[in-house]
Amino acid sequence: MNVLIAGAGRLGTQIAQVLSTARNEVTLIDSDDDRVAELQGRLPGVLLVGGDACEPALLEHAGALTTDVVIATTGDDEDNLVISLLAKRQFSVPRVAARVNDADNAWLFDARWGVDVSVPAATPLISLIEEATGATDTVALLRLGKAGVDVIETAITPRSRAVGRALGEVGLPEGTVVATIVRDGQPTVPDPAIRLRAGDELLLVSHSATEQEIHAAFQ
Repeated sequence: MNVLIAGAGRLGTQIAQVLSTARNEVTLIDSDDDRVAELQGRLPGVLLVGGDACEPALLEHAGALTTDVVIATTGDDEDNLVISLLAKRQFSVPRVAARVNDADNAWLFDARWGVDVSVPAATPLISLIEEATGATDTVALLRLGKAGVDVIETAITPRSRAVGRALGEVGLPEGTVVATIVRDGQPTVPDPAIRLRAGDELLLVSHSATEQEIHAAFQ
């Protein structure tokens, strides 16, 4: 699946990390050149593009003509609407999802503006990806059908036996990798040497492990 994400803030970066780890082709756009430079080398497998995603030429350069999903996650509702409209009307993107930052603007995020899925800012990450990609699951477990993998979210509690241990010391089920660690609201590169803390949230990608097996490894 080819995914184009506009907005390299915390949310856009997390989505990019998860979908890239799940073997999707991901392009991440941001108008802040400093932010793009900061992310260079931190998002393996993600193509970073600097520029204004509200500009049709930039979207075309980033691959909008061949993308399957566009996700507008900027912090500006006006920008998200413009990006959605361009994606749907000019580039005929099959599925367009947009973040709603201000609840008062929610009524605008519909088919008239090219939005297939509108997602409130407070929506949990896993649910947001489910909605954006069209994947669904009855146990809050995201299955990316085309990738053949599951993305599972688990949290480190103060009573977890993984607290204080290096990530590399945790025995994970076969075929399972950590996509990202969210710490203090920010995505963190899952270096094997990083020591886990209470409050950390981990997103893992697995070809075969169950949600229960993943939780057991950390709890």
